[in-house]
Amino acid sequence: MDNTDLQILQILQKKARIPNVEVSRKIGMAPSAVLERIKKLEARGIIQGYEVRLNPDMFNCSLIAFIQIKLNNTNKLIETGKILSQIEQIQEVHYLAGKDCLMIKLRASDNIQLENILRTQIASLDAVKTTKTFIALSTYKESAKIMLPKT
Repeated sequence: MDNTDLQILQILQKKARIPNVEVSRKIGMAPSAVLERIKKLEARGIIQGYEVRLNPDMFNCSLIAFIQIKLNNTNKLIETGKILSQIEQIQEVHYLAGKDCLMIKLRASDNIQLENILRTQIASLDAVKTTKTFIALSTYKESAKIMLPKT
């Protein structure tokens, strides 16, 4: 990956739907060359996909909860992580070092929906020993951007 690739990635992280012509103008390359580089970055797995960021308030899911999940048996860790990943309201599933537990980020409409998901879909899993829930009161930054080397 060279500086041109990094410049393209920086532009795409700011605005994924930017036309290739505009990217080519910004970096001084032909649009066809930019398109070819983007296709190669996708083929190599550097670009994994494109997502639209929606306003959660518009869809009644502004409550954010981080839930620490301790398991009865770490042998069920991968299986439990995969099951949790299938729950639509769960946005992230992480295995934490040191605490030997999973941490999830979940969006819900309110405390009632959060409680229902906790009770019926998370705590009811055989491998789950305990849960500890942290509700976010405010969010100052939320991003999926990766810090790229300076070009």
